[in-house]
Parts: sequence; C-alpha cells; structure tokens
Amino acid sequence: MAIVAVGAVALSGCSGDSSDDKGSGDATSKAPAATVQLPKLDGEKIQVAAVWTGPEQENFTKVLSEFEKRTGATVTFVPAQDPIVNFLGTKIAGGSPPDVAMLPQVGAIQQAVEKKWAKPAGAEAKAQLAKNYSKGWQDLGAVDGTQYGVYFKAANKSLVWYNNAAFENAGAAAPKTWQDFLKAAETISASGVTPVSVAGADGWTLTDWFENIYLSQAGPEKYDQLAKHEIKWTDGSVKDALTTLGQLFGKPNLIAGGTDGALQTEFPASVTQTFTGGDQPKGAMVFEGDFVGVNIGQTEAKIGTDAKVFPFPAVGTDSPVVTGGDAAVALKDTKGAQALLTFLASTDAAKIWAEAGGFVSPNKSLDAAAYPNDVQRDIAKALIAAGDDFRFDMSDQMPQSFGGTPGKGEWKALQDFLKNPKDVAAIQQQLETAAAKAYTS
Repeated sequence: MAIVAVGAVALSGCSGDSSDDKGSGDATSKAPAATVQLPKLDGEKIQVAAVWTGPEQENFTKVLSEFEKRTGATVTFVPAQDPIVNFLGTKIAGGSPPDVAMLPQVGAIQQAVEKKWAKPAGAEAKAQLAKNYSKGWQDLGAVDGTQYGVYFKAANKSLVWYNNAAFENAGAAAPKTWQDFLKAAETISASGVTPVSVAGADGWTLTDWFENIYLSQAGPEKYDQLAKHEIKWTDGSVKDALTTLGQLFGKPNLIAGGTDGALQTEFPASVTQTFTGGDQPKGAMVFEGDFVGVNIGQTEAKIGTDAKVFPFPAVGTDSPVVTGGDAAVALKDTKGAQALLTFLASTDAAKIWAEAGGFVSPNKSLDAAAYPNDVQRDIAKALIAAGDDFRFDMSDQMPQSFGGTPGKGEWKALQDFLKNPKDVAAIQQQLETAAAKAYTS
C-alpha cells in the first residue's frame, strides 16, 4: 500500500546532524532567475487574505515582495481570523473582498465555490499546475472538474518531534509502533521528564491525533468514507481509534501539565516548551506537522541535533501519511489576482519560502536543495514521493462548522474527550450529532 510506504522512509536522514544547514536564508535578497512569465501590473493594488501570523506571515510576505518586484503591483497582506470563511463572508457582505484568499481547508474551497465567491484559475495558472503538481494536488483545488485553488503550502502532518537530550538521558529510542510509543513515554516519565506535550487548547491538533491513528488503524478506504460522512461517527472503527488515543489521553501523568494543563496549552507553546529547558523540558516530544520547525526556530534548539523527528508511529500495519495545505483562490477575476495564482504555482515562489524554512511545497519541480536542512529536505521528499497516495487532513475536508470551528463540532468533542477519555460512546454520539447537523445544512 503506497500510502504509507513513504512513511517508513520519510525521515530516514532526519536523526543525523544536518551540518549543511543554510540558516534562515533571506530569499528576497537575491532575486531568483525567473522560470515563470508574469504580466506588468504597474499601479495595480492586490489584497491577499490569510490566517498566517508571526514567522509564517513574514515568510509569505517575502514571496509577495518578489511578486511586487517582478510585476510592479502593490500587494497588501490582510490578516484574517479563523475560520476564514466567516471572515471572508463579512468582507464580501461589506463590498470589500480581498483579491486572493489562502484557504486552509478543502471544505472552505468548496464553500467559496458554492457561495459563488471563487473565480476559476486562468490558463497560465493551470499551465503551471500541470507542469509542477501531481494530479492529486490539482484535484484538491478543483470543484466539479473546474480548477479554483493553487495549493501553495503543504504540510506533512504525520510527524513527532522530540527533544534529543531528554530521549538520550532516559535511554529511549524513536519508536516505530504505537505500543513502542507508549513504552517510550513510560520510560521518559520514569526518568523524571513528562513525555508528551499536547496542544489541547487548539482543537485542530486533537483532530490530527485522531486522524493519524484512524488512518493507520482503519485504513484509507474507511478514512475516505468517514471524511464524506458515508459511515457514522458511531461506527466501530471510530470507537477503536478513540480507544487507542485514550491509551495516551487517559494517562495525565504522561501529558505536560496533565489534562488541565494540556487544555490550556496553545500550539506554539506546546512546541517551545518541548525545546526549552535543556534536557529537562516540560515535555519530551510533541506531535504535529513539518511546520513545527518554525516554532522550534523561536528557541535555541537546533533542528537535526537538539530537535529530531520520527514518523507518526504505526497503529496498524503501516505509519500513516496525512497531509494538509493552504490553497490560493481568486475572489476577483482580475489580471493581478490571476497573475498571483500563476506565480504561487511556480517553483520561483516555492523556492523563496522553502529557503526561509518551516515550509513544505507540493510543487514536485522544486529542487529539494532549496530547503535549509536535511530534516526539511527529507520531509519534503517524502511528501513528493507519496505522489497521489496520501490522505488529506480529514477535518479540512468536512463542512467547516464541524471540522474547522473553534469551540464547536469535532474540535469541541475531542477537547471533551481529552477531559474524559473513558466515555468513548458518549463522545462518538456527540461527534455524530454535530456531523449529521453540519452535513445536512
């Protein structure tokens, strides 16, 4: 099964010292040789909305600056709130939609099309997609056969990052299976360090925990069925996955800050607390995608030596490969919006953020040498090697009211599960009730 064949080799070089790190690589200091032709847009003003903040926003701004240099357009970054569909709805109702929006869910693209907000991608953008993207990534940005989205930023969401010193002190090794993962957690706990940092305040991280376990345990066919609500959340396969996740969530002593602490820990803190405090961090490992590298960059830990990574442990036969991503969608059918989509589908744009780090591109034409270290390179290579044999983040495929809204739907149900992982049946019913409502509306 190719879906997880890459999982096993995904990070083969990750635990070695990446001595060839290029550092942050300010990609805008030297204009890359153009491989994509863009129109002159002197005087044109373009607004781009995205939920990115901090280093992600800074790095995306570098990409937009290069577009400005090449076209003469002025591009403004519009900070958006999550869920972005609600934010865009307010902007559109007020008569001031941005030209382009970066949508972090497949479901959000579908909603934008249904609401007649989205404009189809033009011929030039589609030509870049055909040249640089596998069919699977093109299809994710299409609705009913029409191309709307350009997946600029991807994520390999099947990774566990760990504090190497804490592991070495405990005599723990990177686990390959779920049972080995739990054993390693107990070993680290016995050494005096709490093993797992969980960002329970951000419900989306809990959906990622569930999805990786579910994909590995139930398999890709069931995964696709649950994503489309063709099977109910009361299905036995969901019970099995929640029961497995409960083997961790049901042991507060294995979780940094215990259950209450985890529910108050936001994603950035879940990472930084794993890589500060030397060999006595608040947590020895943290699960999340390749973008964790951005937050590790806010600490003194060095990726490849202090901070290492292993594929999400196999619950079934194989390790899972779950991906996420952000797609650029035009909300105005202007020359500038279409030119920006074309640029974002090119290797030129991908290279700028790749060099800055904390980024993985689904662009198969991008030279892996653009990434700043071996860890990033291996994560990116694994994503490209998966071809079309990956599964996109399940919650991002669902109606946003269920799979992508803080305090509601799946996010809320899994936070309730973290609070009380014993009552699996009640959580399944809560999930099914919320899903049924979201899918019928």
